[in-house]
Amino acid sequence: MDPQDDLFGDTPAPSQPLQRPRLPSAPPARATGPVQPTAFAADQRALGELLSPLVHLGTSSWSYPGWTDLVWARAHSESTLSRQGLRAYAQHPLLRTVSIDRSFYQALPEAQYATYAAQVPASFRFMVKAPAAVADALIRDERGRGRSHNPLFLDPDLALSSFVMPALQGLGTKLGALVFQLSPMPQDWLRQPERLFARLHALLSALPRPRHLHQAAPDAVIAVELRDASLVRPELAEVLRDTGAAYCLGLHARMPDIDGQLPVLRKLWPSPVVCRWNLHRRHGAHGYESAKALYEPFNRLQDEDLATRETLAKVVRAAAQAQLPAYVSISNKAEGCAPLSVEALARAIVDPPASNSHDT
Repeated sequence: MDPQDDLFGDTPAPSQPLQRPRLPSAPPARATGPVQPTAFAADQRALGELLSPLVHLGTSSWSYPGWTDLVWARAHSESTLSRQGLRAYAQHPLLRTVSIDRSFYQALPEAQYATYAAQVPASFRFMVKAPAAVADALIRDERGRGRSHNPLFLDPDLALSSFVMPALQGLGTKLGALVFQLSPMPQDWLRQPERLFARLHALLSALPRPRHLHQAAPDAVIAVELRDASLVRPELAEVLRDTGAAYCLGLHARMPDIDGQLPVLRKLWPSPVVCRWNLHRRHGAHGYESAKALYEPFNRLQDEDLATRETLAKVVRAAAQAQLPAYVSISNKAEGCAPLSVEALARAIVDPPASNSHDT
């Protein structure tokens, strides 16, 4: 890796896309017995050895039957993978983190986090989403429509009791990033950003500072992710810098592209890198269902976003060179297959295009 790699320089030309044989789309017969990892290729293992131990790449959840032969040795049901797949997932040489997204819908107890932690190696780190009860300004119905204002939005006591402390105590040293993903705001909040930033400052100030977090979880980071582009502004960076929190790059069609979010990182640098690559921009702000319909069963790359990948690789590389942790989770809806996106990103991190001038 080039020690002179500039985090905020020009984006390099995209590297060659990852090419792997297309897997059959017809689902194989479901297996019985425990979930076992697939036989990983020698080049995947070699790539994992080249990747800095500070770099933790992974996916959003792990319960996808379509990952058979990529992560799982045999096909299992989604429910089986949800219950039993994490141990096999964590044996993949490149999957060093996973985003626990179910915690957004319902707060998880310490015991559940401890169960997760017991299934992964010591080097594994979890990314965890804060419950909607504290991270959403609205109380929503089952279709996601706002019904009323949430009186506990960004409440410090609720954040500590329902999220930070259970995750910290349950995951311990395997905690990577605690992510407050602020759901799309109603207009009355967007019209008063100073009110929002004041409340966010109060929340983050009440949470354990990095030096206290690190007593139990040496690599833990508290990060904030947005879903409203208008809130990507200098005042946010000031709040994060003042409270010791990190900015989570939320790569989603509701937000500016990765280059449009880098100014926040500039103001916080040097800072740990946290990123959730959620949705390919072609699908629009409400495109999860269209992406799911197009990409299932999530077993091949269909919409490679080389520009995003190369810029993200550059940011992650810079963090590792600065001896800072990087946590990146990728959804199937980013490019079509999260494990293959992780592999392609890992290759871009360890072998940047600038070193491949013969491939032009």
